[in-house]
Amino acid sequence: MSAAHVIADDAEALAVASALAAEFRKGAAERDTRRRLPHAEIERLSASGLLAVSVPAEFGGADVGAGTLAEIFRLLAGADASLAQIPQSHFVYVNVLRRQGTYEQRAFLFGEVLAGKRFGNAQSEAGTAHAQDIRTRLAPRPDGSHVLDGVKHYSTGALFAHWIPVLARAEDDTLHVAYVPRDAPGLTVLDDWNGMGQRTTASGTVRLESVPVPADRVVPHHLTFRGPQLHGAVAQLLHAAIDVGIASGALAEAVEFVRTKSRPWFESVDEGRATAAEDPLLIQRFGELAVRERAAEALLREAARQVDAARADLTDDSAAAASVAVATAKVTAAEAAVEIGSALFEVAGTRSALASLGLDRHWRDARTHTLHDPARWKIQHIGRYVLNGTRPPRHGLL
Repeated sequence: MSAAHVIADDAEALAVASALAAEFRKGAAERDTRRRLPHAEIERLSASGLLAVSVPAEFGGADVGAGTLAEIFRLLAGADASLAQIPQSHFVYVNVLRRQGTYEQRAFLFGEVLAGKRFGNAQSEAGTAHAQDIRTRLAPRPDGSHVLDGVKHYSTGALFAHWIPVLARAEDDTLHVAYVPRDAPGLTVLDDWNGMGQRTTASGTVRLESVPVPADRVVPHHLTFRGPQLHGAVAQLLHAAIDVGIASGALAEAVEFVRTKSRPWFESVDEGRATAAEDPLLIQRFGELAVRERAAEALLREAARQVDAARADLTDDSAAAASVAVATAKVTAAEAAVEIGSALFEVAGTRSALASLGLDRHWRDARTHTLHDPARWKIQHIGRYVLNGTRPPRHGLL
């Protein structure tokens, strides 16, 4: 692959994201309908330099703020929620390196990212007792290297990746991340994802059979959670941004459809309204949906602000405030995405349900993505924090 562009600052990152979103929007429905994986689009994303915008300035990156990163994901998800989902783990594992990588590890792997290389995801496992029950093993060898064995599911980004960060447990049961080349012997990526939504994320299976890992490609992830941290807050902020983007994209499609294609209801015509856009009941509903979408956007911006504030002065209290702000944004964004994705058909009318239009992808993407982790537990942690001052737990999902 050719060398990637290096983005200079937040303003350039947002301009590039906006231009790419406009480009990616054009083929989103067709990619979803045919389940055409976005290989060309992912290459464009890499070449643009967007995937390197969170690399620290010390290593040559733009080191953009959380607000900029969230807006990049919101813009991309408004165009194509599957495409936006693919690099989410990439940024999460860039963040892992920032927190726990040695200088040498960061210098090498950040250099790879700046060159346009992509990180995937081999984290979740199916059939275990719960989501944090990780059974993939990282076993030591006499020469100091390691070997990986296990099976991962929901491995978004792995099929498109140059490097696959693998979450595994060492001999002492502590969590580590091994950064493994996509073409490592014993590593197989299966394109077996068949979700009803986010169809083109290729979130399939990764099989690891005696995969060799040099000692300098392993990062002690368990240390991340021994003090105040923003690992979970940043990861969840990007998920929230994807949901807000889905809500924004669905609302924009509903507006366009009603303005240009919907027929007015005959009773509205009898009262002197010539177009669907003049129907007072539709106007009321669009107002309600706009309030939901704008509230989700505002909470996303506030969450990003708190993440940036905590990053500048990281303490137990600032990390807790950021996590709660992100959880609040995530709950609201999930509700808005599902509601607006469904309401699109309510306001647009019967014709909008034609399969050839592909408008159902917004609701399917929202309903699928919001299953990532339960909002009900986020609400519990928000309530405990507000009522009793209880800081949220450090488990990476808040």
